[in-house]
Formats: sequence, C-alpha cells, structure tokens
Amino acid sequence: MHDFKFITYSFQDGVATLTLNRPDKLNSLIGAMMLEMFSALGMAAQDRAVRTLVLTGAGRAFCAGQDLSDPSMSSRPGSDVPADIGTVVETFYSPLVRRLRAMPKPVICAVNGVAAGAGANIALACDIVVAAQTASFIQPFCKLGLVPDAGGTWLLPQLVGRARAVGLAMLGDKLSAEQAQEWGLIWKCVAAADFEAEVSSLARTLAAGPTLGYVRTREAIDAAATSTLDSQLDRERDMQRELGASCDYAEGVQAFIAKRPPVFVGS
Repeated sequence: MHDFKFITYSFQDGVATLTLNRPDKLNSLIGAMMLEMFSALGMAAQDRAVRTLVLTGAGRAFCAGQDLSDPSMSSRPGSDVPADIGTVVETFYSPLVRRLRAMPKPVICAVNGVAAGAGANIALACDIVVAAQTASFIQPFCKLGLVPDAGGTWLLPQLVGRARAVGLAMLGDKLSAEQAQEWGLIWKCVAAADFEAEVSSLARTLAAGPTLGYVRTREAIDAAATSTLDSQLDRERDMQRELGASCDYAEGVQAFIAKRPPVFVGS
C-alpha cells in the first residue's frame, strides 16, 4: 500500500489496483486527486512486476466527474474573470488520459457505479471496460454549456459511431451498463453479484498474458482510426517483426507444440 489521500493503490499477483477514494463525493475529481492518480499510473508503468492495472472506484460510484467546488474551477477571490477550464483540462485531464493510453501494460476499468463526465471518459480510455449491471454512463457537459473532455470527443465516435456520440453528448442522457454493452461502448456488463469475481478473473488472465503483445495490439487498433489500409499493413508487419523476436512468442510456440499452457514473462 502507498500513502495517498484521495486514492488507494495496491499490488498482488501481477495486478495493480488503483481505486478512486472519495466515496462521500462519488469519487468526483479534484486537482490533488488527479496528481495522485498520475503518480500511481507512473509507478504501475515503471514496475516490471505489474502486468495489468485495474482502475475502479470506492463506494457506490466509479466517478461523478469534475468536482465543481474544486478551487481550480472557481474564479479567483474578488475577480469576475471565470476560471480557465482549458488550463484545468491541459494540466490534469489530458496528461491523465495520455498516460492511460500509453500504459505499457493492459488497463481494465471496473465501473462499479455511475461514471459521469470526465469520469466516464477516463473509464472509456482504458483498454477493457467491465461495468456492474447497476452502473451507468453519462455525458453531462451539455448541461453546463461545455463539450466532452478527457478524450470524450474522440472516444465516443470511435466506440459507438457519430450518431450515437452526438446524441449522448448533446442530450446528456443516462446510458445503462446494459445499453452501453449493446452499443459497443464497453466490453461487458456483469450482474452486481458477479462483478468483483469477473474483474478479478479478467485481471488474472491479462496479468499472465503476453504483455508486450497486448500493448502493441492497442497501439495498432488506435492507429487504425487515422491510417490507410496500406499504412496499417506496414504497421502490422513491423510489429510482428518485433514481437516475433520476443521471449513470449518463443514461449507461445514451444507451449503450443508441447500442448501445455504458456508461461509468459511479459516481454
């Protein structure tokens, strides 16, 4: 365990778990909390023993988005000039999402309750999103006259297409976890009673897998959004060349021939 105030960070059997820990505030985000998240993500990225990261929330919510009472969202005392929300995004949200997307190991988001605003988009920035059946996803930015941030304007159309992305962003309707799965916004919706076991099983599976192969898979799929087929074929060639020289590929082949489970080392 590590000494954080607004999150908890733990590690066991190859799996690091980062838990947003302001349950009385529905894990809404403040600057200090996001700095702690950034620090924990850095630790997970650098620790070779960590093979998978799980991001989740304490209590009944995953994350209700930005805490609007955070001083960074308020005008300076005695000033009529509004807070520069762009600076908040540039200082906290953009680096956080970039770090999630660049993690050198797979990231699972376990959405245990409501995921709203930036909280929803931080969840969607993870590799695999598993949500409890009681969870929901909301893009409430339109209620404040804002646009989805934390990558929302890129993630939503990539995941559900333009029509649904625009509807979610302009109307701010609550999307159930079941509907989110049906639309392809998330990987899986799980009954609340089975949620923790499902997340644990998935995390163990990924932690025992070929980590570098997972990361290159994410990179290739992300690149496809702006690539031509020819560019993507070249990218696949280059990645296969790299991965074909890896320890995990050699082990995978040997295990296949020997008809035994592979023991991957993550490189």
